[in-house]
Amino acid sequence: MKAAFIEQTGGCEEIQFGELPDPSPAPNEVLVRISAASVNPIDTYIRGGMVDMQLPLPFIVGSDFSGTVEDVGENVAQWKTGDRVWGANQGGHGRQGTSAELACVGQEWLHSIPEGISEEDAVAVALVGITTHIGLVLRARVHEGETVFVNGGSGGVGSMVVQMAKTLGARVITTASSDEKLAKAKAFGADEGINYKTGNVAEQVLELAPDGVDVLWETRRDTDLDWAISLLAKRGRMVVMAGRDARPMLPVGPFYVKDCALHGFAMFNYSAEEQRRCGDEINRWLTEGNLKANIDRVLPLSEAAAAHKLQEENTINGEGTLAGKIILKP
Repeated sequence: MKAAFIEQTGGCEEIQFGELPDPSPAPNEVLVRISAASVNPIDTYIRGGMVDMQLPLPFIVGSDFSGTVEDVGENVAQWKTGDRVWGANQGGHGRQGTSAELACVGQEWLHSIPEGISEEDAVAVALVGITTHIGLVLRARVHEGETVFVNGGSGGVGSMVVQMAKTLGARVITTASSDEKLAKAKAFGADEGINYKTGNVAEQVLELAPDGVDVLWETRRDTDLDWAISLLAKRGRMVVMAGRDARPMLPVGPFYVKDCALHGFAMFNYSAEEQRRCGDEINRWLTEGNLKANIDRVLPLSEAAAAHKLQEENTINGEGTLAGKIILKP
């Protein structure tokens, strides 16, 4: 099979594209013919060696996938050949990645693709969708009538936060780096948008929500907790899910006086059972039209190295040339 893989961790140039042996499903595994894979910041961290974990070598990069069941191993009863599926827990923790024509996946990590939803859309909402559901539903427990502020609402995770918060009945305020990206965020459901290149975000947020926001979702790697907590309402909750090397100071005084809560999490810490709940609601919202994929571009799998470079330029360097997911097609 064709695959994008590395033989050692390092820069984007370590990614090779070529032939690897076809995998065979072990007991409790499903062999999936990949229709599409997507690129996430975590994929670049694992490839670059910034996440300390043992990788099988050669190691196929990538976490997300969508495709069709090609074969099943022993003890697999839920899935059969021809089923359309998606998932988001490969490419680490001893598991091979998804930037290939075929992948073996534990049956518990698979989700069905709803009727009428494309493989590209399914893979574009996979990891970012589960991440957002964990943060908004399982951790922050957003409910109808609350105000949610998303600091960066046009990218992969940010656009999911906008849509899910709106679906949960919240009022949504967001930021973006241009009027064009703000228009995109509003198309996804944001009620109010702030151009952080031209406006004072803190002032404008408090003008829109004088008592503060109930939930603040930070998508940036470098978190300013003093700034963020100043925007929270009493009993406000903040969600952080980026910035592995970040070490911001916590202003304990205003934090405890306002009864605030800080939720940090990593998707890969959540069990298959917990993620099943996320996947089921994501599928329901996709079917109902409340959740839409945010795809920036689709590239051939042979351009995986270029895709990783583009993701790094935006995640780490903040170049602003990406607004949505990069999809790779075998």
